[in-house]
Amino acid sequence: MNTYTARPVEPSVLNELRTADDAGRPMTAFTDDEGGAPLRCCLRRSAPGERIALVSYAPLRRWAAATGAAPGAYDEQGPVFVHAEECPGPDLDGHPFANAHRVLRRYSAEGRILGGELVDAPDDDAFRTAFDDPAVALVHVRAVEYGCFLYEVRRP
Repeated sequence: MNTYTARPVEPSVLNELRTADDAGRPMTAFTDDEGGAPLRCCLRRSAPGERIALVSYAPLRRWAAATGAAPGAYDEQGPVFVHAEECPGPDLDGHPFANAHRVLRRYSAEGRILGGELVDAPDDDAFRTAFDDPAVALVHVRAVEYGCFLYEVRRP
């Protein structure tokens, strides 16, 4: 069992993103013929033939709105893949998307970046190290290649 839990994009947020994403654009669904897209709704890779969408998502902005933080310039939005229709969410066994190097980006309760670390793969040890700093409120796991947001982990 993991001490640190990967958090997918919440269902209520997914419903909003499927109407208009965080850049204000309507969702455009497509059939993923090849599969392999990292889905942020269920934290797995898409299978060939699934209906998915690429939407703009601002995870820190949404967290800040719920907590009263003010991330300032750290408020960024970027592309994420989601199922075009509601899905059952994650069925996790371990940490998702752990098959490659990842960046763990640490944020304070004010929404300011506290640093990042390149890890071989996200695991409990890497998150424990990130949360050893008491100022860290949450961690974003990001892809190295494009810097895309994959999921969030909060202090247990």
